[in-house]
Amino acid sequence: MSSARPAPRKPEWLKIKIQGGENLARVNGLLSRYALNTVCKEANCPNRMECYGSRTATFMILGALCSRDCAFCNVAHGPPQPPDGGEALRVASAAKELGLGYAVITSVTRDDLPDGGAGHFARVIRELKNTLAGIVVEALVPDFQGSGEALETVLGAGVDVLNHNVETVPRLYPAVRPQALYPRSLGLLERAGKTAGGVRTKSGLMVGLGETAEEIREVIRDLKNVGCDFLTIGQYLAPSASHYPVAEYIHPARFEEYRRYALSLGFSGVASGPFVRSSYRAAEMAALH
Repeated sequence: MSSARPAPRKPEWLKIKIQGGENLARVNGLLSRYALNTVCKEANCPNRMECYGSRTATFMILGALCSRDCAFCNVAHGPPQPPDGGEALRVASAAKELGLGYAVITSVTRDDLPDGGAGHFARVIRELKNTLAGIVVEALVPDFQGSGEALETVLGAGVDVLNHNVETVPRLYPAVRPQALYPRSLGLLERAGKTAGGVRTKSGLMVGLGETAEEIREVIRDLKNVGCDFLTIGQYLAPSASHYPVAEYIHPARFEEYRRYALSLGFSGVASGPFVRSSYRAAEMAALH
């Protein structure tokens, strides 16, 4: 992690409108009843109230403890538990009760498992497809430590959108996500995009960690060069004082510049803004293609 420095003052455009209502309470209750984790809660997502209020959520499978300890992430780190054999059915049941036509599944990183959790991803995807006719499934996967076999397991389950975040620029990897490799993440996306069956690929970036605008443009070009279809870009917000510090709050105008640049390179869909996260309004983005 970088040395401590005072965090910049939050600008007006980063104030979140508090939302509540019947749907918010219903989704919270449903997730509790089915004993499911969501990245919305575990990663302290700023859009949680909006998404829950719209009766949607990003399911986080394979437990709530991550085998990695990235400096930016709010998901808890520790020895993970064995995969839950009943989780796939509970995810599908919750998705059916929510009336989802588009489901996003992600997970903690499970370097402790021989397949990185790929088989569990596949079970959840298949259960969703068997339970809800016509559902579109997006899987936001870890890098599986570069295992092509693990990736093929997820792709073979019938996933529609394969999402893997590069998160930041290569220069910041040692400080921000030291257990990851930028070329490995690009390689995963490239391999997924070349797989027969029409799967679309997607990736996401955080900004405000100390990168330059040109470094972001370079990553956007790298993603397009490996065939990435969809891109999300959002403001990094440090979950706590012990996490990697925010270097800069990016003005909305620059987010718009990044969006236009990515679209000019041929991305099918781009969401770029302060509160954009990898799975935010995912169904809307996929519908753009």
